[in-house]
Amino acid sequence: MLAAGHLSLRSCSRLRPAHLGSVLGRVYLTTATMGARATQTVDTTQRLETLRKLMAKPEYNVNAVVVTSEDQHSSEYIASCDERRAFISGFTGSAGCAIVTDRDAFLFTDGRYFLQAEKQLDQNWKLMKQGLPDVPTWQEFLYKNLDSHSRIGIDPTLITAADADSISKPLKERSSELFSLPRNLIDVVWTDRPPRPANKVFPLDVKFSGEAHGDKIKRVRDELRAKDVRGMVVNMLDEIAWLFNLRGSDIDFNPVFFAYAVVTLDKAVLFVNESQVDQTVRAHLGKEVEIEPYDGFFGYLKRLGAELELSKDSQLLIGDKASLAIAETLGAENVLVTRSPVADLKAVKNPVEVEGFRQSHIRDGAALVRYFAWLEEQLNADARLSESEAADQLEKFRSEMDLFKGLSFPTISATGPNAAIVHYGPDPNDCATVRKDQVYLCDSGGQYLDGTTDVTRTLHFGTPTPEEKRAFTRVLQGHIAIDTGIFPNGTSGYIIDSWARRPLWEDGLDYRHGTGHGVGHFLNVHEGPHGIGVRIAYNSTALKAGMTVSNEPGYYADGRFGIRIENVVIVREAKTPNNFGDKGYLGFEHVTMCPIGKNLVDSELLGAREREWLDAYHAEVLENLSPLLKNDARALEWLKRECSPL
Repeated sequence: MLAAGHLSLRSCSRLRPAHLGSVLGRVYLTTATMGARATQTVDTTQRLETLRKLMAKPEYNVNAVVVTSEDQHSSEYIASCDERRAFISGFTGSAGCAIVTDRDAFLFTDGRYFLQAEKQLDQNWKLMKQGLPDVPTWQEFLYKNLDSHSRIGIDPTLITAADADSISKPLKERSSELFSLPRNLIDVVWTDRPPRPANKVFPLDVKFSGEAHGDKIKRVRDELRAKDVRGMVVNMLDEIAWLFNLRGSDIDFNPVFFAYAVVTLDKAVLFVNESQVDQTVRAHLGKEVEIEPYDGFFGYLKRLGAELELSKDSQLLIGDKASLAIAETLGAENVLVTRSPVADLKAVKNPVEVEGFRQSHIRDGAALVRYFAWLEEQLNADARLSESEAADQLEKFRSEMDLFKGLSFPTISATGPNAAIVHYGPDPNDCATVRKDQVYLCDSGGQYLDGTTDVTRTLHFGTPTPEEKRAFTRVLQGHIAIDTGIFPNGTSGYIIDSWARRPLWEDGLDYRHGTGHGVGHFLNVHEGPHGIGVRIAYNSTALKAGMTVSNEPGYYADGRFGIRIENVVIVREAKTPNNFGDKGYLGFEHVTMCPIGKNLVDSELLGAREREWLDAYHAEVLENLSPLLKNDARALEWLKRECSPL
């Protein structure tokens, strides 16, 4: 799945079948329709008019309203009830922010979504293409472009304390201010807003997690003592799921559930709807974890401040993605805002998790090979298959794999020009037919009890053009450069990002997304704090042995074709002849097992070591997948052909 300047979900534009929920006895994570069609334009005139009337009311009296993409847990993926920015703007891509003033409406998003936003926004909106020259970030816009003495309305549960602090300082210089609204104005306008999900929570057995939740809590407490704080608030849903070895299905494609947690030096409290927790979960958590109602979280925080006698010299830690509402409830002086130690602990996978990644990717690769072999056969027989129908067949093959729990994100199944739309999602009611004479890009992934997969393959079932082959080969060379890279401990993904781009740069090509994102273990397909990309924040986190990250350079020719090659890799210790500076050195182990389309490779461009890499990778794929495909002659024949030496 795509990495980005900002870790962000692709547009959830493919409508999910209504029957998902229990198939073959498995509980699926994808249980609801997500988002709207990628090309649909919504008339927002009435919505904006109603919102502006609310903004002018005396109890609010704001000149502008900020509508972010996240929920109260700063989630990248959100439930339908939290799609406020999509509702007010009509733009369904996940990365973006809307700012509505009494006269204008602005939608900020990055390069992955420019084409989608241009199609979805109506005449009421101005698209702000972040990353282009002279285009401010939405945060900068508030103090650079709005009038002085502006009163800017925000929902304090939906903006981070860190963001609010950095925005408030320059606003003050213009006599402007952020105003915490007593209620979310979008919720007032959105009269048919869906209810918040509250699905059953279930334990993840230690044979999959590799570490008991009690031991994880002990490690968190060690971090708190090292930072000399009294405790911490855990607000990120994937951090809570990881810490307590619990999983859920409140957000499509993500095995998480709505909850907060507080961990002090002598107590751990989980705030979750009691209807979601049964005796199995209570027995799993044991006496060391208290359970309180989800809606009681903020009241508990108010009492906790007094109970722990919090002050500027005796603080509670909150993560840099914790909301302003959490900081305001505890008192700004009483909190230390920093990166969550749970995020750092979760990012480094233990040996059981690492092995789970290997095994889940082998099974996932077998499903992909079955799919591509089937698709080729269908196209050779002149079958008419829409992009959406093809994606549904891939999901069927995945669902037949052991330990499968659902997709890890909506499948990008894109042919020809649609492959150039970076976050494309086919609408089952109106999408293209897959064609033999066009590039086909498939970016997909699965959730398994032992791991999360994310793989992109770009194939051509006919005869690719010289331009397509050259671009594909440049992308492949960048992919190989990351896969084979060796670097000293302390190196960040920010430093090595250019390795993936150098072959493309030689041809004057590039791509507008990051090169890699962290991947959760039966958790969110995107996780931080590390990644590979030009986002400067990546430079604050060195890559460490045990981290998982995607390797996915690409190239997109607008209106014609798109290319991406993605494997998940694990950071591992590397053996080197020397050890300059006694730093120790690291490299990558790829776990994704799926052939790379050889007919798109211009072998004249490859160096000897790149040829050796491709042949060795295909030999490894053949060895790992053949045993799982012995009962599928079509898939096995396709695999052997695609994995033959270049």
